Amino acid sequence: MSNSVADRHRVVNFGCRLNIAEGEAVRTALRDAGASDTIVFNSCAVTDEAVRQARQAVRRALREHPDAEVVVTGCAAELEAGRFEAMGALVVANDAKGLTQSYANIGVSPRRRGPSTGALQIAPARDRPPPSRGNMDSYTPTPKSYTPALSGADHARAFLGVQTGCSHSCTFCATVLARGTARSATVDAVVEAARTALARGQREIVLTGVDLASYGDDSGTSLASLVEALLALPVERLRLSSLDPDRVDDALFALLTQEPRIMPHVHLSLQAGDDMVLTRMKRRHRRADAVRLVERLKAARSEIAIGADLIAGFPTEDDSMFANSLALIDDCDIVFGHIFPYSPRAGTPAARMPQVGRRVARDRAATLRAANARRRHRWLDAQAGTMTQMLVERDGMCGHAENFAALTLAAPAAPNSIVPVRLRARDGERMIAESIAA
Repeated sequence: MSNSVADRHRVVNFGCRLNIAEGEAVRTALRDAGASDTIVFNSCAVTDEAVRQARQAVRRALREHPDAEVVVTGCAAELEAGRFEAMGALVVANDAKGLTQSYANIGVSPRRRGPSTGALQIAPARDRPPPSRGNMDSYTPTPKSYTPALSGADHARAFLGVQTGCSHSCTFCATVLARGTARSATVDAVVEAARTALARGQREIVLTGVDLASYGDDSGTSLASLVEALLALPVERLRLSSLDPDRVDDALFALLTQEPRIMPHVHLSLQAGDDMVLTRMKRRHRRADAVRLVERLKAARSEIAIGADLIAGFPTEDDSMFANSLALIDDCDIVFGHIFPYSPRAGTPAARMPQVGRRVARDRAATLRAANARRRHRWLDAQAGTMTQMLVERDGMCGHAENFAALTLAAPAAPNSIVPVRLRARDGERMIAESIAA
């Protein structure tokens, strides 16, 4: 969770990098609408825990700030609008959260508390029944265009949302209910947003989206074509967020492995390491595909660091299936794991499958995280004594290497600078780095 605070309103972002980028659009809309005394929660619904955290934060804000207007938007608000309204919060649909008119009456009309106060639910994100009563199997929303979302100027890295929604039907995921089918921003609009980031001095741009690798499917272009257009700008560092392994085509593979301005860090949406689980998830790759892709990536560019999304305790997952996912951490050299226990999402097919139980899912997730931490620590330890380029964050001390290793400087450097450093030793999850003469 991250905060963005202005004089008269606050935006609290939960979850993914796309939400962080879209949170800046919310902040701009609040400012342009003249909203005052307002707290907006830009929520996430990837797990039950994410929704629980959003509900908890909303309750606390209503209790601690009785004179403020509390607004909920984002994926959890789409899936549980009625529940948030019953608390006394206002709800803004995902597709409307960046629009000035969504907040036009805040600070003007009297503040309200109690059920049915969702007057700011400007329009449903798509024409459909409420998601909590919907069925993902028969859900066919009408696609809309997407406006790029650019995070604020308060970090050295800029998150640039280029795509939203998903047109796949993974059995565990409620994203299609919360965000609809995949829609991409135009190449020209993304390039213009990137120019804005570069003009304010941000040295790295991180492309993000709900299903980033599907960028352009709705408009006849591709993620590789978008990356090539961005590389025509004077961008120094370009990083891609999560990619479906089956969508890394030859053009994208060549960019990831041959273009030095694309950072050597590939995060893959793997979800599991067992073929039966992947089949029941309705994923579009198999275990051998993931292993082979990582082998090819590292053979072409050995310094690439691998990240991955993994779900523990998917319905029907037995001990041998889980063992295959556990072994995938080593087989794919995963050093940045985004690991969480499965939680059933209402309206998804997986919620109707035989469940393994929350405790089992939590225990398996803890086992995966521990294995991933061991792998990451060995990887970090092996970098002691090596040199790399570090992008220094605004505090002048912290930042990231090209391979996404988290670094802390032994002595301050100019914020927002890219400096050559030598890595000394690991300190927990970070490497201590010292600046060296260029």
